[in-house]
Amino acid sequence: MRLSTAISGSLLLAACLLATGPLAQSAGTEGLSPTLSAIKSSHTVRLGYRESSPPFSFLDQANRPIGYSLELCEAIVEEIGVEVDDPNLKIDYVKVTSDDRIDAVLQNKIDLECGSTTANAERGKRVAFSPLMFVAGTKLMVPKASSVQSLTDLKDKTIVVTKGTTNEQAIRAADKKFSLGLNIAVGADHEQSYQMLVDGKADAFATDDILLSGLIVRHKAQDKFRVTGDYLSYDPYGIMFRKGEPQLSALVERAFRKLGSNHDLIPLYNKWFTARLPTGERLNVPISLQLEEAFKAMDDSASANN
Repeated sequence: MRLSTAISGSLLLAACLLATGPLAQSAGTEGLSPTLSAIKSSHTVRLGYRESSPPFSFLDQANRPIGYSLELCEAIVEEIGVEVDDPNLKIDYVKVTSDDRIDAVLQNKIDLECGSTTANAERGKRVAFSPLMFVAGTKLMVPKASSVQSLTDLKDKTIVVTKGTTNEQAIRAADKKFSLGLNIAVGADHEQSYQMLVDGKADAFATDDILLSGLIVRHKAQDKFRVTGDYLSYDPYGIMFRKGEPQLSALVERAFRKLGSNHDLIPLYNKWFTARLPTGERLNVPISLQLEEAFKAMDDSASANN
């Protein structure tokens, strides 16, 4: 399948999944949805963050959560403040992993999940997602000296994936389809999976290409590892929150439309993907045509609703 065709299909799926609520203005402070009512009572929004998903959600040198997804969530928090008439909402940062992030939303431990989460049909049955914020796909990280160019080169070898990710599902499906006899190891988070590759406990690490690039840059390992292989999955990212709250869904969409109408989305992308990160590294990943078009569509939508 061609990348452009596959990503276009993902964008169509994402459009269905991410349109989780009406675009109309939500109700006033009376009759707030459960999440918004709890936020108004506690004066606090709980943001789920990841420790090792640069540049989306990770820790800086002072162990503070930072990243592209967190900045998007902070824009949503501003919109929540308007909705609940509390401009001074506090933010409580709650650590989540790829394995427990969905449960954290479902069990009311966080209000928004600000990481690197794929919006797919299976997850869309349980949780809601913001408009599209990134498009990624599963690839492989291997040592530079490795002869591996694609997944089929790993026949009977060990590959590490991170628990609870769509990448794990993609690798298990490909292993079965092509009878590769893979030994699939599982890391608790991306940092642990990366370390297994560093320690020689795996021949490759499979996750989204942008996360692999981010880890290589963050660890200054450009001379040690490379990203290779065809795309094994196509993953549209979104901010995750509780399903079944149209008022919250409309608010999240409104926050994205405001960023679009202010032409803030592409500069925000460039801040985290092309400029030097606060931790000193630079990813140099220009915005894709597909994502740029999605952001422009949000700008056009905002203009049409003004």
